[in-house]
Amino acid sequence: MEKKIIMTTKAPDPIGPYSQAVEAGNLVFLSGQVAFNPETGSIDATDIPGETVQVMKNLDAVLREAGLTFDNVVKTTIFLSDMSHFAAVNEVYGKYFKGNYPARETVAVKGLPRNVNVEISMIALK
Repeated sequence: MEKKIIMTTKAPDPIGPYSQAVEAGNLVFLSGQVAFNPETGSIDATDIPGETVQVMKNLDAVLREAGLTFDNVVKTTIFLSDMSHFAAVNEVYGKYFKGNYPARETVAVKGLPRNVNVEISMIALK
């Protein structure tokens, strides 16, 4: 099985040695996205809902580059700097799916890159 690297300028450049996404067979594995605005190269969000919107926009850009939408997502992982952000993230996250929700876990972690509060990764089916 071959793997195909998925990259777009409409999402932030990786901040380490990884790809925005990798297609392998009929699955696309999206690396975790944080709230970097790809146009400014900075984190412009000032609150948890704002961070989550930017994260979802970044994931949407990578999905689109792969020819997919949120309807193709089968699994997500949400990383939070504090579980107290769960409700705010959940409210924004839920707006991107049309009821056909993917499997998911949400975990609080000690820290995230660049001191962000939200990171989300996904697996999508082609």
